[in-house]
Amino acid sequence: MPHSQTSAPRVGPLGGRLARGASPWLLPTVATAALSLTRARKSGRWAAVAVPTTALAAGMLWFFRDPEREIAQGRVISPADGVVQSIMPWKDGRTRVAIFMSPLNVHVNRAPLAGTVTSVEHVPGGFVPAFNKESENNERVVWHFDTELGDIEMVQIAGAVARRIVPYIPQGTKVEQGDRIGLIRFGSRVDIYLPEGVEVAVEVGQATTAGVTRIDRD
Repeated sequence: MPHSQTSAPRVGPLGGRLARGASPWLLPTVATAALSLTRARKSGRWAAVAVPTTALAAGMLWFFRDPEREIAQGRVISPADGVVQSIMPWKDGRTRVAIFMSPLNVHVNRAPLAGTVTSVEHVPGGFVPAFNKESENNERVVWHFDTELGDIEMVQIAGAVARRIVPYIPQGTKVEQGDRIGLIRFGSRVDIYLPEGVEVAVEVGQATTAGVTRIDRD
């Protein structure tokens, strides 16, 4: 069984899986909506409160969805749902593929390759919008995976609203390609660095799906 999937899934009211790490945001919102709906039957004031709180709870349930995926074949697959923001050659020969995640995307990130997590480093920083160039200095979590392609670096970057990155697994964990490895709450960005000699298969502006879209080309 994949290491990042050993805990029992969080199941939403419609039967869909909910992301781990959602509880601090989701539970108070759903509880408030439930209370307001219950009291709205007897009070017009509570009825007025019930509309926005129920809408907010529904939005939270949608945001924290964590659908099952049929993992694609390929050496490197996308770690995130979103849109390719940039493709940049790096000085050391690697290529950075940056994927911007809007608040409408699924925000559970997945392992781009099978391998072993060799490090998970939290780096403090700012919280400017993830599409801004200055987001290079945002708070982030830097991952390194020991894979068949060598060391693969992946970076989860917080955005203006995404103030919390939740890693699911620690250093030393063995992962299968497509395993869930962490969550970024709300809009944010994920960068993956392809090793020298690995050709990029995606283009700027292309939509990606975590665990499904292939990032490299044979």
